[in-house]
Amino acid sequence: MHIAYGLDPAVCQALPGVAKCPQPLEDPAVETAEEAKEPAEADINELCKDMFNKMATYLTGELTATSEDYKLLENMNKLTSLKYLEMKDIAVNISRNLKDLNQKYAGLQPYLEQINLIEEQVAALEQAAYKLDAYSKKLEAKYKKLEKR
Repeated sequence: MHIAYGLDPAVCQALPGVAKCPQPLEDPAVETAEEAKEPAEADINELCKDMFNKMATYLTGELTATSEDYKLLENMNKLTSLKYLEMKDIAVNISRNLKDLNQKYAGLQPYLEQINLIEEQVAALEQAAYKLDAYSKKLEAKYKKLEKR
């Protein structure tokens, strides 16, 4: 047998297998709990409709945000692709210009070699001129020395 706490005494006595129903205390400081009542059927339907509408709004917002993110990524990818195409064109132009410069340099190479050869000859001629100048000064000094005698 069981003891049923918190039930209305009339309900408690009608239950089979309940041996004893405790009597509620009459203390004014103690509040008694009331049985939770379910809302009416119309209220439940309205609450369910409201919940589904709000959930649909939330999910629509989430899907819209995700869709906008994908659109943004798509636009970024298109822009990046265009930038890479521009950089490819620039690289092709640089490569073409570099080939042209290399061909021009190859065409100028014989002249550059001639310039280097002339520069070496001028340096040698300059050294010869310095030696000749030094020798002429020595010779002049000897001449003046001999003239004084």
